[in-house]
Amino acid sequence: MKRTTLSLIACATALAAVTGFAMVSAPDTSGAATATPAARLPVERTSLLCPAPSTSDLAETAYTSFTPVTEGVEEKGSAGLTTAEPGGAAEDGGDGGKSEGKGDKSDKGDEKEKPVLEPEKPGEPVAGKTSGSEAPALIGTAEGSHAPGWTVQQSTEVAAGTGRGLQGVNCAAPDTEFWFPGASTSSGRTDYVHLTNPDDSAAVVDIELYGKDGALKSTVGEGVTVPPHASEALLLSTLSDVEETDLTVHVGVRSGRVGAAVQALDDKTGGDWLTAAADPAGELVLPGIPKDATAVRLVLFTPEGTDADLKVRLASPSGPITPAGHETVHVKAGMTTGVDLGEVTRGEAGSLVLTPTGQSVPVVAAVRVVRGKGGEQESAFVPASDPVGARATAADNRAKRTTLSLVAPGKDAKVKVTASAGTEGGTTATKTYTVKGGTTQDVDAPVPAGLKGTYALTVETVSGGPVHASRTLTGSDEDVASFTVQTLPDDRGTVSVPRADEDLSVLQR
Repeated sequence: MKRTTLSLIACATALAAVTGFAMVSAPDTSGAATATPAARLPVERTSLLCPAPSTSDLAETAYTSFTPVTEGVEEKGSAGLTTAEPGGAAEDGGDGGKSEGKGDKSDKGDEKEKPVLEPEKPGEPVAGKTSGSEAPALIGTAEGSHAPGWTVQQSTEVAAGTGRGLQGVNCAAPDTEFWFPGASTSSGRTDYVHLTNPDDSAAVVDIELYGKDGALKSTVGEGVTVPPHASEALLLSTLSDVEETDLTVHVGVRSGRVGAAVQALDDKTGGDWLTAAADPAGELVLPGIPKDATAVRLVLFTPEGTDADLKVRLASPSGPITPAGHETVHVKAGMTTGVDLGEVTRGEAGSLVLTPTGQSVPVVAAVRVVRGKGGEQESAFVPASDPVGARATAADNRAKRTTLSLVAPGKDAKVKVTASAGTEGGTTATKTYTVKGGTTQDVDAPVPAGLKGTYALTVETVSGGPVHASRTLTGSDEDVASFTVQTLPDDRGTVSVPRADEDLSVLQR
């Protein structure tokens, strides 16, 4: 056989190896029923961004990282959180504050920055701590076995001053658009929007503010540049001099991608992180309003050019309830609407379910929740959230200080909840729950046997209709009703991948 013939055969074989993975199986012309469904495969890389925790010298911050065990993933993998300094990438391994904890391997003498927190393997949470006002934002990356469902919780306790209490946030994936209903520029509030850029090139961001009368005029928020591997915090009151009790913040990215969160600090009622609400939709669920809430304020906004009219229902343990005097709410197009619901939960678990009265118009929403009385008050936020889906995880749970809320807005649903081992010891535990349609249940979540340290809770939908969930964590200060709430949307640990077959016929075309 001639050398040229061998070369052609080798070329054809190489092309088949390359194109075989790229070809999608086409359905047979006899009917769509023969189409091969796409496969659900674990993600291979996950990015998470944690905002700078506090400007208070009294701040004590804990980080907890956890990846649930996922079937079908490769055995090898890694994850780590590194620092991002305001205005530019960190040049050393310093953590900005006093840092300690398992996985903390920072070394200022090294030329290459080492992770502030470095998990060891899936199924085992790892924790670290930092203190003071100089703690930086963190940029995290997980690959291989550590990537599917990777979750990092940042919890900060501030003993006194503006924003005192417990502030918690799930470190979020970078994106290109965010909605934050519930922010404010009113007297007594100090709200910042934090932007973190994980990439090698600068990101350009526009920040728009919407009050009760519509968009607030400002050019300061246009074309904000966030340098590579850096984080910026912008005070909302510097973007507009108009005082607004209820404000919706829209973050849109012109180029690149960022992580975004709003830190809302109050002189009288502490503060917390306001995370991005679920994408605008006609029907919304705001899960897990604490049963002992003394004040609940609903904030809504529609970015569409049409007004929205919504039914307001409270999914209680016994079924849907209509809040007295607030059967419906009218949201004017392009304007932020605030509704004071008072003590709407009245000592029982509850979630707000918003549905259109007629035409469905996309809306974003969040509630500001206050617990306690007088000088012992604390506040937190519950944004509208997507369902748990296949799986969702809350890290940094603590014995006797964690409440897990589950709501099934439609059909009955069954969910499985797994408690991981503790960061310092303990064995996993699992419970299964049935949530009746139209109800919210504060469940007695499992706790690891022999628990030492903190642990993670993973929620999985087993059957039935969609389930929404949130976790409430209370602080260690017995004199203040300090708390924080994190919603639990699907962790997107798997992605849909079209099935592919080899098709050598492409070589003949």
